Amino acid sequence: MIEFIQQLVNGLSLGAIYALIALGYTMVYGIIKLINFAHGDVMMVGAYVGFFSITLFGTNILAAMLLAMLFCAIFGVIIEKVAYRPLRNSTRIAALITAIGVSLFLEYITIFILGPAQKVFPSSAFPITEYHIAGISILNKNIFVFISAVVLMLILQYIIKWTKTGKAMRAVSLDMEAAVLMGISVDKTISITFAIGSALAAAAGVMVGVYYNTINPLMGIIPGLKAFVAAVLGGIGIIPGAMVGGFVMGLLETMVSGYGNSLYRDAVAFGVLILILLIKPTGLFGKNTGEKV
Repeated sequence: MIEFIQQLVNGLSLGAIYALIALGYTMVYGIIKLINFAHGDVMMVGAYVGFFSITLFGTNILAAMLLAMLFCAIFGVIIEKVAYRPLRNSTRIAALITAIGVSLFLEYITIFILGPAQKVFPSSAFPITEYHIAGISILNKNIFVFISAVVLMLILQYIIKWTKTGKAMRAVSLDMEAAVLMGISVDKTISITFAIGSALAAAAGVMVGVYYNTINPLMGIIPGLKAFVAAVLGGIGIIPGAMVGGFVMGLLETMVSGYGNSLYRDAVAFGVLILILLIKPTGLFGKNTGEKV
């Protein structure tokens, strides 16, 4: 039982990271029906911004996270304006291929500039402390990751539900043409969506640096794909679904690693995607709806 609770604690912190990344996927898809496969690499950029803010400027981990979020929010808007906005009226496959191209560009330009070697987060940025409660080992980094992610999710829910920007995002998601007729700036709303999603990914990138203690230019590939699976699991385009899907993926991964074989944790994640697409393609929170033609 103690081992199960231990894996549960580890799974919640890992799931919080996946949930933050999945929110970016689901927000962008909900607005413009685009699977932004460059999203995981925006997370990687955020991790590097956090790393250099700590090593070059001596900031603490919270300041590093805020700087990474600010930088990636602006960076996400630039990506949307340069790469995706010109293709908004093109076919979905054209936008999807562009997203893959942006992903590869970010990965290899980072390798070209910073080199392929991984970098280690300085231990002074986040000294590790271990707590023992009823035989369960809880690290302060797990607490930090979980609480930070939950706070960001609550802020996102507030923005979506109670602000004018959130109402505009929901309106554009529901019916873009009607939103234009109601005086909503679709371009501005989409840019804000990319900014928020990219900021959340940057926060997740810094959390990955704290959680695993290392970062590298290809670090966004697997977490990005798993976060995409989490978004599909919860129901792509549905924000609460992305949150739940992220935690489910984190718990599933730690349980497989703890009770089975860690070599199979990635295979299990994508096995879940296959099962969801076969059994309930709309995800846990999705509903079957007719598509306008």
